[in-house]
Amino acid sequence: MQPRAVTRPRTPPADFGHFALLYAPVEWLSFGRALSRRRERFLAHPQVATAQRVLVLGDGDGRFTAALLRRNPAAQVTALDVSDKMLAQLERRVRAQTPNAQLELQCADVRCWPVPHANYDLVVSHFFFDCFTTEDVASVIERVAPALAPNALWLVSDFAVPNHPFWTPVAKLLLRVLYFTIGSLTGLEHRQLPDYQTSLKSAHFELTEADTAFGGALRSEIWRAPRVLNSNTVGADFVARSS
Repeated sequence: MQPRAVTRPRTPPADFGHFALLYAPVEWLSFGRALSRRRERFLAHPQVATAQRVLVLGDGDGRFTAALLRRNPAAQVTALDVSDKMLAQLERRVRAQTPNAQLELQCADVRCWPVPHANYDLVVSHFFFDCFTTEDVASVIERVAPALAPNALWLVSDFAVPNHPFWTPVAKLLLRVLYFTIGSLTGLEHRQLPDYQTSLKSAHFELTEADTAFGGALRSEIWRAPRVLNSNTVGADFVARSS
């Protein structure tokens, strides 16, 4: 299956690098361990704990990657981030806990990264899709999908707006504050959550497990790739979404 052609992104990537050292403390002060619990929710899943080739997208300072490699030190992990400072933090954290980890670092914007056909059996994107538009996410998913092994898993954790009398207005207010703050600090231009679920379904991934917190305002999900991915079908689906 041929990957979708790489095009130049319309907007610059958000730059989290200048507060790489403060990333974890700021998150803890804002959310406690809530986001960490979302990231780690499915670490014990048998297919996650035994994954051999893993692609981790935008793990920030590397707390999830380090936790994954502690549990599964034999995994070969490719960690991608647009910030070299974040990747440096990730590498230091991983090496301190799993010195012999098989870790490859890729400093790139995922929207124009030439995805290798590496037969990944696990992809991870925790609190990552919210930095992109729906169009960007759809393009990334369509280009990453051909690099996966049959039945590979895609772990997603992110914010959401639930349908709940109390949590809906809370989640909307939280997102307005987060997008304003993150946008001011990093240059992130858009201000709303992308529809990544529709994009994953269009690429024939199946949602197999989901867990929520804060009334559904935080979600952790497992999506499974199909046994055989038909490139013509995926391409047609993407054209239909883009037209």
